[in-house]
Amino acid sequence: MKASSTVSLDVRLTDEDLRAGLAADVAAGLAGDPKTLPSKWLYDEAGCELFDRITTLPEYYPTRRERSILRDRAREIARITAAETLIEIGSGTSEKTRLLLDALAGSGTLSRIVLLDISEPTLRAAADTLADAYPGVDVHAVVGDFTRHLDAIPAGDRRLIAFLGGTIGNLTPAQRSSFFAGLSRDASDGDALLLGTDLVKDPGRLVAAYDDAAGITAAFNLNMLRMINRELGGDFDLGAFEHVAVFDEAEEWIEMRVRSLRDQTVTVTGLSERYRFAAGELMRTEISAKFRKAGVTAELAAGGWMLDRWWTDERSDFALSLSRPAR
Repeated sequence: MKASSTVSLDVRLTDEDLRAGLAADVAAGLAGDPKTLPSKWLYDEAGCELFDRITTLPEYYPTRRERSILRDRAREIARITAAETLIEIGSGTSEKTRLLLDALAGSGTLSRIVLLDISEPTLRAAADTLADAYPGVDVHAVVGDFTRHLDAIPAGDRRLIAFLGGTIGNLTPAQRSSFFAGLSRDASDGDALLLGTDLVKDPGRLVAAYDDAAGITAAFNLNMLRMINRELGGDFDLGAFEHVAVFDEAEEWIEMRVRSLRDQTVTVTGLSERYRFAAGELMRTEISAKFRKAGVTAELAAGGWMLDRWWTDERSDFALSLSRPAR
């Protein structure tokens, strides 16, 4: 008879915290010049469903490329790290991570899974699913924001910290520096960091990946305005804005924006504020940085990590890197 798994939940971010954070970010972002909103607010329930559709689009290559690397390298990663604990940051449904979990379980080292994500319902469902799939492996879920709650990740020997999907590219250089340093601060010698990074390539392919012909990414982007209407009493007219994706060659990142199609004023009753938008005015909703190996190596080193392995897919579109704490 197989041993049962235990499931535990550590809530560092309540619904009230999320609402207060949203209000603060919207108040600051809409008062700014230029206006900006953090990309994490793209991922409400409807946004997550739209993003799942985006990952299957022909233009959107990152998910397929990263999965292909994981298929090819999961056993090697398990052998190199001999990880007892797999920590997934920004875990979502943990679908891709199953390749790593299968490899670690098959090698006989896996004893604990730790998930960190902002959505409590998604985490609960993922934790229960993984507990059923990996009997005898304990599952610990942390409801938190990875920019604020890295200290909630439990300590232990031989941890493999996975931050996949190219999500690191949604952070500014300063935020990335803080993130890497925060992880390394509590890392032990036996730990490893598995990082997914989208690579610099033809700007036409990049823009197409964020502005698909079917308009799914446009709906995903504009859904943030719908979410503000619902949660903060806004009156954004979604028909008065359009989705824009551009590649900033100097920064080497994609910017997703919404463009106001006319002069208009938006009221957000939850903030007791009104915000003017000029015709043609752009509001940034996401950055998605693209990387080169030298840049990733340098950023990791500055944050206390030493690059150990670097793998790409056959087209060199995407990379997975494995790093160790620099001591």
